[in-house]
Amino acid sequence: MKKIIFPIAILSGMLMFSSCSNDNEKDTDPEADYTDILTNTGENVILKTYQALAVNAAALEAATQALEEDQSQTNLDAAKSAWVNARAPWEQSEGFLFGPVDQEGLDPSLDSWPVNVTDLNNVLSSDNDLTVDFLKQQEGTLKGFHTIEFLLWGENGNKQVAEISEREFEYLAAAAGVLAADAGQLYALWNPAEGNFIDNVLKAGNGSNVYISQKSALEEISNALVIIADEVANGKINDPLAQQDLTLEESRFSANSKADFANNIKSIKNIYTGKFETFGNGKSLAEIINDKNSALDAQVSEDIDAAIDAIDAIPGTFSDAVFNNKPSVSTAQDAVRELQKTLEEQVLPLISNL
Repeated sequence: MKKIIFPIAILSGMLMFSSCSNDNEKDTDPEADYTDILTNTGENVILKTYQALAVNAAALEAATQALEEDQSQTNLDAAKSAWVNARAPWEQSEGFLFGPVDQEGLDPSLDSWPVNVTDLNNVLSSDNDLTVDFLKQQEGTLKGFHTIEFLLWGENGNKQVAEISEREFEYLAAAAGVLAADAGQLYALWNPAEGNFIDNVLKAGNGSNVYISQKSALEEISNALVIIADEVANGKINDPLAQQDLTLEESRFSANSKADFANNIKSIKNIYTGKFETFGNGKSLAEIINDKNSALDAQVSEDIDAAIDAIDAIPGTFSDAVFNNKPSVSTAQDAVRELQKTLEEQVLPLISNL
């Protein structure tokens, strides 16, 4: 995924802006302790999302193995469903693409786009053993979610089991094995019982090797929300819409694009509200924002829900709407941009001024 890093100069400008831009903001408290917020965000949102990804990716691996062993349409449909199920927690993790997912190169391994179809066909026609170990060594565009998606659905999204070759069945199982390994590694790197990156968040400002203060951890978390809102509005939606080119549409083979976009915004919501599925106690950025500026907190929640609703309201598939229902796509894009603006111009400066 694309990443945008806000230079220190920009953050400094935001900080100056925040100090005088909103009369509703209460004075900041340099002695405030945000341990409960960082703990809930780390343990119940980030870690639980990665755990769901690891579990669902393992289920996808099992489904592709079952498909290779019994090449039926039923098993192909089951593998497709397993892909969708694994895709959801990954997209809901894109609101916090920092730490091991970035440092260990797991993002491109899991989610490179577009698929390198030419090289994929070359590998399929080669004599290489299509194993997990072999595919681990390949470029991200030859593995991950979208290569698996392409093999399951085909270029036009309607691939039938009889159209899949023996080599493709092998490739699917191996690629899903790599994805499951990557997802498992990502969860393990955050898990306190293994890599324990989460400790850096929980102990920010008090023993963390990454964050010198609790504010710096909260800034990283807040900045990540701006980044994914920008990517959805100005990349994922904008590129195929502005250029009228479906080859720029991510998850187009499976017609899962709208779900991707909505889950990206749900990623923002999960972090902002401190909840993921049934997990979380609500200790979150929302509590900080509400304490400093209750009107802004209400605005953020309204913008999040408006963006999700506008994405869901796009009729039919995103592929069709890009050509035949441009106003609805533009409405969704505008809603996400409004959310991005609120996060970038009001939330992030407030956090930077703690």
